[in-house]
Amino acid sequence: MDGAAGPGDGPAREALQSLSQRLRVQEQEMELVKAALAEALRLLRLQVPPSSLQGSGTPAPPGDSLAAPPGLPPTCTPSLVSRGTQTETEVELKSSPGPPGLSNGPPAPQGASEEPSGTQSEGGGSSSSGAGSPGPPGILRPLQPPQRADTPRRNSSSSSSPSERPRQKLSRKAISSANLLVRSGSTESRGGKDPLSSPGGPGSRRSNYNLGISVKMFLRGRPITMYIPSGIRSLEELPSGPPPETLSLDWVYGYRGRDSRSNLFVLRSGEVVYFIACVVVLYRPGGGPGGPGGGGQRHYRGHTDCVRCLAVHPDGVRVASGQTAGVDKDGKPLQPVVHIWDSETLLKLQEIGLGAFERGVGALAFSAADQGAFLCVVDDSNEHMLSVWDCSRGMKLAEIKKYKKPKFIPCFVFLPDGDILTGDSEGNILTWGRSPSDSKTPGRGGAKETYGIVAQAHAHEGSIFALCLRRDGTVLSGGGRDRRLVQWGPGLVALQEAEIPEHFGAVRAIAEGLGSELLVGTTKNALLRGDLAQGFSPVIQGHTDELWGLCTHPSQNRFLTCGHDRQLCLWDGESHALAWSIDLKETGLCADFHPSGAVVAVGLNTGRWLVLDTETREIVSDVIDGNEQLSVVRYSPDGLYLAIGSHDNVIYIYSVSSDGAKSSRFGRCMGHSSFITHLDWSKDGNFIMSNSGDYEILYWDVAGGCKQLKNRYESRDREWATYTCVLGFHVYGVWPDGSDGTDINSLCRSHNERVVAVADDFCKVHLFQYPCARAKAPSRMYGGHGSHVTSVRFTHDDSHLVSLGGKDASIFQWRVLGAGGAGPAPATPSRTPSLSPASSLDV
Repeated sequence: MDGAAGPGDGPAREALQSLSQRLRVQEQEMELVKAALAEALRLLRLQVPPSSLQGSGTPAPPGDSLAAPPGLPPTCTPSLVSRGTQTETEVELKSSPGPPGLSNGPPAPQGASEEPSGTQSEGGGSSSSGAGSPGPPGILRPLQPPQRADTPRRNSSSSSSPSERPRQKLSRKAISSANLLVRSGSTESRGGKDPLSSPGGPGSRRSNYNLGISVKMFLRGRPITMYIPSGIRSLEELPSGPPPETLSLDWVYGYRGRDSRSNLFVLRSGEVVYFIACVVVLYRPGGGPGGPGGGGQRHYRGHTDCVRCLAVHPDGVRVASGQTAGVDKDGKPLQPVVHIWDSETLLKLQEIGLGAFERGVGALAFSAADQGAFLCVVDDSNEHMLSVWDCSRGMKLAEIKKYKKPKFIPCFVFLPDGDILTGDSEGNILTWGRSPSDSKTPGRGGAKETYGIVAQAHAHEGSIFALCLRRDGTVLSGGGRDRRLVQWGPGLVALQEAEIPEHFGAVRAIAEGLGSELLVGTTKNALLRGDLAQGFSPVIQGHTDELWGLCTHPSQNRFLTCGHDRQLCLWDGESHALAWSIDLKETGLCADFHPSGAVVAVGLNTGRWLVLDTETREIVSDVIDGNEQLSVVRYSPDGLYLAIGSHDNVIYIYSVSSDGAKSSRFGRCMGHSSFITHLDWSKDGNFIMSNSGDYEILYWDVAGGCKQLKNRYESRDREWATYTCVLGFHVYGVWPDGSDGTDINSLCRSHNERVVAVADDFCKVHLFQYPCARAKAPSRMYGGHGSHVTSVRFTHDDSHLVSLGGKDASIFQWRVLGAGGAGPAPATPSRTPSLSPASSLDV
């Protein structure tokens, strides 16, 4: 700066003075740190017991203190300093292993627009630092022995100036037993003061920050820093233990007809028994034949993996159900087994064949001539082993290998006169009658009896999937391709027929109900009720492929689901029925209701998203953003904005009309380094919190132009209208030890902000207290799903929780009981509660 100063040099001089002042402050702070570290070395040389370094200690005489410069908040006295680069200090904070180059720095001072360079997110995806390890600090350890024994203490002169602050001794941080969570400092040292970040020029990798303002957890070695709200002075003051609320399985939507046969029976009590996922459902229909549903359900939940087959004992009470093989949470194989249980009490009576079957149990049948004393089992091994078991003793009596899997006879039935009817893959029904004994072909104990074809009829186009012998002696057959249901009299004379509507699929199973009522299971997972004269109507419906999208209505007990079967379904939680469904033509992955409930937004796997009128089902908006799949759509609480998270790492923001029918692009939130997984709006509708596939937590000022908030510390007290992000201070306690970041698929806070429901990758639904900010927090755990649970949502009044199974295509509706629930469950038409002592409920 040569020569006289021009008129424009005034602001530059002021800026230079400000920078000089900040530099002096930094130098003074560094001197303070060096003095504290020198004191620690002195104590080590004097062989002070380690316990003296763990506490907060007594404050030192007020000798070394710093005054905050004008315009900056008062600095918080550090109790521990984490370094991101090599400095001149003589003590290193030992850290747990972690990937190099990742660090989480301090928040910027008030009024600053960004954090120190290289620290852009709370996750590890976009952060960078020097050679320092990002792991949790541990014990103090000298890097090099001091050169002289009389190393002077810097800044050790006493001063009573009111502008200076006392120096505190260093405090140790303890690593948790799980090595998952690290407190970034003592809560006592926070004192409600705003921290002062370590300023640095562009490219600076310094990441000093004060303790007591954040917690840190690690996923796949990546550190995730979360700032503690100012209202929480100690983690110990947060609630602990499982929540007082509990869940009771209220209703199961769906039926497994797409890939199983002989899965529908009627018990002596009149209840219909079928299965889906790990649950065997006992359904009591309501209304008249062909009328709407409205009956009740009970559930046997003793199985630990998907049920594949059923058989009903001749007494009409006992039921046998076989499950497939699976794996537990640790990847250890679970062996297939057969349960025999009482349908009146839902108590398990026996376990048969544990360790004797391979892959799963494919078919079951009780013997009829001896009152069900024996059980025949066919497993899913390559040889399809057929074994016979003594039910009273649980012992295997015989077995035989079936090397060729039957391909041409899907079903058969025994007639009262001893003849056999078979249905084949060509649509033919054959009658097999007994032939006289042939003395020329003697067998064991005498001449053999043989069966021959005595009658034949072409009944259906395509394979015949089901045959059912009715009480009046007639036979019903169900066709696969033609979807026809035909009643046959003696001599295979067709008496009556009906056609199942195409959208229900082909006939998979037939059962005879009370009177002339028939129950039909279909290949599109629907259970129909009616008769041949009046037709059939659905009483149970479900999806047919993997489910992901779920949202609940803002003011009614309704919810909407979508998945890989391209169906968008609206369910009525009161009547337990499907209100309507439409074909999306593409895979639906996410959905959300407008706050008015008039429209719903649905995100597809092609980057396309739709807005539909919930009454007319008409598409009022059809937009494409990119060509990657959409993982989350969310309306702001005031309904003025719509946020759409995509796998192209961008959150698209749209302005929305008051009725939700029209929208226009408002902006884009760009800054994530991986695909968007979850997002939530603030209660004022101006900010967004988002998670991504690389475990970032970012904050966005939508009203201010979709800008990323670099100072994440300022968002610590922001209130969120919903909480579905799986990463955040209020919910980090839900993560299990050793998690790889994919163990939790979905999370939802109740509207009363008392509990958090979690859907994990191990077929379980969890219920935690909210906030859940303690490592390894206890929960109430509920089983029943046979695949990864993909989503959970509370209904508008928190009376119910809805959970989605992935591959099992099941939908569970849970009733919330307890302090925050809707009170005791209503009476059901069953004789026992829906939760049996054999159910997989753990606390």
